Amino acid sequence: MQASFWRGKLTDIEDAMANLSLGQASVLTASAGGRSVYLAEYGDKQDFGRQANYSSACGARDPSKYANKGEDARPVLLIVGGVHGGELEGIVGVMNLIRLLETGEDYRGRRHDYIYENASRFRLLLIPCMNPDGRARLPVDSLIGVPYEQFVYYMQGSWKDGTLCRWPDCKAVHPIKEASAFLGSYFNDDGVNMMHDNFFAPMAKETAALLGLADREAVDFHMSLHGGADTAVHFPWIPYLPVDVKRRQQAFNLRMAEAHRVRGLPFDVVEQMVQDGETYPYPSFNLTTAVHQVCGGLSMTYESNMGIDGSGLRFTPDEILDCHFLLFEQMFRFALEGRVRA
Repeated sequence: MQASFWRGKLTDIEDAMANLSLGQASVLTASAGGRSVYLAEYGDKQDFGRQANYSSACGARDPSKYANKGEDARPVLLIVGGVHGGELEGIVGVMNLIRLLETGEDYRGRRHDYIYENASRFRLLLIPCMNPDGRARLPVDSLIGVPYEQFVYYMQGSWKDGTLCRWPDCKAVHPIKEASAFLGSYFNDDGVNMMHDNFFAPMAKETAALLGLADREAVDFHMSLHGGADTAVHFPWIPYLPVDVKRRQQAFNLRMAEAHRVRGLPFDVVEQMVQDGETYPYPSFNLTTAVHQVCGGLSMTYESNMGIDGSGLRFTPDEILDCHFLLFEQMFRFALEGRVRA
């Protein structure tokens, strides 16, 4: 039976957005399939005296011309679920975070006092599901206990010949729509995987909308929530970032490892201080990298365990949500210590 706190349906998101009282709900954009991509905002937008975009300001050797952030500026956090629409864990995590901000408790009735009491010190931008097309294509509301091969079908779909479209070959054709028999939930209705869009001329308006949001808001810390099948929680390394950004992201990575150790939850430390371009093929410039490039903030990909029936680890629904709240709390603490800015 699906846990009552597992709120990951598109109708769940619509209901939550319609009933915000402390936050402000809006539609960031429409998806390729015409579905709403919802944004929940907490805290007023700040005026950072923008004179240039981030790239131009860096070219002028003065990032403050993009965003002049004094000590009293509230950190801007952007948390995005469902870039791959079938990865329900991040959707559920953001939905429970919104519930906490609205009521003081998550959907389990549990308090997270540090997050709740400090939320007013931030500008929070929360997107429960960036890819509602993919979510609509997933025929189940939970992947807990789903066999691995069925999980692959739900996520990446199948090729025209009926064989499973597995990772990473699902990225070998892009957009993938015309090559697939069943379009997996990774993709929007045009077959675009937003993680690997053309960021200089986006194919998906969802991608353009997310990058535009990060740019307008001068985001300090962006977290893209994903599902890592039957692996432990981890952050993949993000290529094409400045060394100082990698260094701060590595510090957060190690902080999360210690927080998981204290809680007795599995976490894999993936080194973030990796040199780019030492081997061929070179690492992919993906959506997480692109967000940093438009706003200058820390930008990380969070891979949750998904509770599937695979050969690795299998977290319970409670453990999956606990890990997300651990992430949110540590993001708050890290930002309030002033460690998200150079």
